[in-house]
Amino acid sequence: MSSNYQNIKTILHDMLCRESQPLPVNLIAEKVNKVNRLLSIPEYAKLYNIEYPVQLSEYDWKRLTRELEAHFDVEMQKGVLIQGDEQRTRDTTWWTGIYKQRIENYYWNRYREYLLKKLPPTVIKTIDDDTDIVMNNIENPEIDKFSQYGMVVGHVQSGKTGNYSALICKAADAGYKFIVVIAGGINNLRNQTQERIEEAFIGQFKGKPIGAGVGNSNREHMPISLTTRESDFNKQDADRSSQGITFDNVKVPVLLVIKKNTKTLKNVIDWLSSHYKNKVSAHAMLIIDDESDYASINTNEEEDPTVINKNIRKLLGIFQKSAYVAYTATPYANIFIDHEAANDNVGIDLFPKDFIFALEAPSNYFGAKKIFIDEDGKKHLIPIDDYQKDLPNDHKKEHKVTALPESLKDAIRSFIAVIAIRRLRGQVNSHNSMLIHASRFTGVHAQISIEVANYLEMLKKEILAYSLLPDATELSSYIDAIKNTYNLRFGYVEFEWQIVLQQLSTFIEGLIIREVHQKSKVPLEYRSDMATNVIVIGGASLSRGYTVEGLSVSYFLRNTIYYDTLMQMGRWFGYREGYEDLCKIYLPEQRISDFADIITATEELFADFKLMAEHNKTPNDFGLAVRQNPDSALQITARNKLKNVTEFTYHMRLDGTLKETSYLRDNENDTIHNLSAIDSMVNTLSNIAETTNRNGVYIWRYVNKSYIQDFLSTFRLYERDQLGLSTRMPIRFIMEYIKDRNTDWDVVLYSGSGEVYTINGVSIRKQIRKMRHKDGYYDLQNRQVSSGGSAEGVAIEDAAIRVEIGDDRRKARQMIQRPLLMLHILQPNITSINESTPNFDAIAAFGISFPGSVLSDEQTVTLKINTVFFKNLFSELGQNNEEDD
Repeated sequence: MSSNYQNIKTILHDMLCRESQPLPVNLIAEKVNKVNRLLSIPEYAKLYNIEYPVQLSEYDWKRLTRELEAHFDVEMQKGVLIQGDEQRTRDTTWWTGIYKQRIENYYWNRYREYLLKKLPPTVIKTIDDDTDIVMNNIENPEIDKFSQYGMVVGHVQSGKTGNYSALICKAADAGYKFIVVIAGGINNLRNQTQERIEEAFIGQFKGKPIGAGVGNSNREHMPISLTTRESDFNKQDADRSSQGITFDNVKVPVLLVIKKNTKTLKNVIDWLSSHYKNKVSAHAMLIIDDESDYASINTNEEEDPTVINKNIRKLLGIFQKSAYVAYTATPYANIFIDHEAANDNVGIDLFPKDFIFALEAPSNYFGAKKIFIDEDGKKHLIPIDDYQKDLPNDHKKEHKVTALPESLKDAIRSFIAVIAIRRLRGQVNSHNSMLIHASRFTGVHAQISIEVANYLEMLKKEILAYSLLPDATELSSYIDAIKNTYNLRFGYVEFEWQIVLQQLSTFIEGLIIREVHQKSKVPLEYRSDMATNVIVIGGASLSRGYTVEGLSVSYFLRNTIYYDTLMQMGRWFGYREGYEDLCKIYLPEQRISDFADIITATEELFADFKLMAEHNKTPNDFGLAVRQNPDSALQITARNKLKNVTEFTYHMRLDGTLKETSYLRDNENDTIHNLSAIDSMVNTLSNIAETTNRNGVYIWRYVNKSYIQDFLSTFRLYERDQLGLSTRMPIRFIMEYIKDRNTDWDVVLYSGSGEVYTINGVSIRKQIRKMRHKDGYYDLQNRQVSSGGSAEGVAIEDAAIRVEIGDDRRKARQMIQRPLLMLHILQPNITSINESTPNFDAIAAFGISFPGSVLSDEQTVTLKINTVFFKNLFSELGQNNEEDD
């Protein structure tokens, strides 16, 4: 494609940025049409420095309009703030109310100009507003003494680096003298972070302007960076770079981007201590702890904190004026920090006592909810089950890889097709990456790399030999396989196979393979002067903030019990402008279910956060709420196992939650037994309570809790652990809730659109539900037994309140007066059938909706969890504590 396309797009982009935002409907199309007409005149083409004749097709102009609409039609809501009690007594308008208005804002203004070339103006406005709020909460650097602890929570790969780059710029403008960014625990992530901050803040690389510094570089304002892309912090280089300057005699900010590593942190502490025998009192330090839930958390007893945690606290203690801001997408570990933990030698722990700020993601964010929860997102997911022979889940480091699963070959073919499609869409100069995350062992990565290289070499040979011939698919089984993959995975794309085929030979020779781990010999590099097409193979080194550029196809087999670890492994989240529809994720059905569970729990966590912010709750209140949330129980249990705790007491708050039997037994006797349990319950209720029929749904009110206990004791649950933590039906806690709470219950029997089902004169229709048959159980789609906004609302007697609530189920749980037992007769629609799949006409299920919300002040449910449970649980789930090697 001619350079005219990109040049014209740049002209239109700059033109649209000058318009007031958000843009009026149809303005982009009008501007594109106007420029199209003007450039048909040679004088105008020359004025805009566009090659004449323009030679863009009608398709090009339409695509240009679509791409600009996708770029500018983006919304981003402001974040949500929770403050600590002490924080509310401080001046938290010092930045927006005074300083931002009266200073030059040199670093922020030029970074903002740089962002305008890449992001929609509405997004930049939100970044500005959000970082203003964080600035207000980290304290004025002119104050004599302070130590602030806060946390910013974003989404995986949603732009947290851009956010804290803006915060760094504003902190430097405000007068923070020493800025430390603690990046990930591996070199590639630290190096990538250094590069991004050089672009955003330093504005220079090896003496040449880059990023924000291009056309806007003032030597008087040039920050001093004591780290580079090539080297982490060490005392000798720091002394050489600083050339004898100190915080007292330098006017510009001093920056460090360091690896989260024991030795590096000690080097920084020793270097500072050698220059300052006492505390640094006249200058303020800002620490940005990126991926703060990794390695920063103290997992020991407070008397002897883990080394990295201890060193971060020591570093903060060197300065009389310090602000610590943790950044993470997975805040569970941070929230689990004891807010009262302190040590005489190293000070208080890193709990965000002063503020927590939750960022919203822009509307164009390709995130977990869009992929794993929204129905339209399922097109990106490709379930796989053929890998166990070649890459079994429980393989050890000695495992020999002698072949690739067919699903992995299909993924490679999909990736080749994606590159071709993107080139046809004009994205010739864009990076393209495929991710293979199938093992935790570097030796196995190397073997996978060899097998991928062998297969790719055969594809290359066949494409170069036959792809331009008219009968290519007949001459080559490899090309025929690419065609079949293309038709299967990308049948909706705008290009015919034959057009895609013609593209393959234009790039296939340049497709490379890179391993990314601590022992990699050849680094993964995305150059700025050419497009990289790469298959990336690795494990933990590809998690935790590392950005795989242009990622479109992922092959993922890893397993872990930890929400945060699994989410961080998902590098496919982010922004995919112009190719989001092409992204594919190959992973086992169970991982799809695991991600769906995590997303549901995380969405509820953020909803609770917003509710608590509205009611002026504190970070400590939120931390307590998360620790008591039923979906956190497994995470807390796992972390206590890691700390070798023999027994601990867990407090669970069920108020405001919904628990359902989203896993159901597949045994015929159990199925018959559970249907009989519901039949018996309905018969009993019809005799002891008044029956209300509301549009085919039967309701019984004020039912004594003993009947609920009997039913739950009778129903045969599918359980992977005795407490029900891993199936999200914590039955032991529920039974304790019933015993502890002296309250009546309501019961509802729901009706659907399936076949008629009658229980002793009570007639309903079965509820049709999609479900997958697994080994020993059924797994309901989206883990939902009930559906629709009226599921709980039907139990509310006041019709006006039911209308007001609408489809808001969380609000309905806040309004119901009594716990609600929800009975369901399901008509199964099995989406994955095998020889062992039973054929049942009906399956019994139930749910329990607990009244209240995260704000409820009722007593929590308490149980002791001991070593035997740890052992059994982790054995059942096939978990271990080993890290990637």
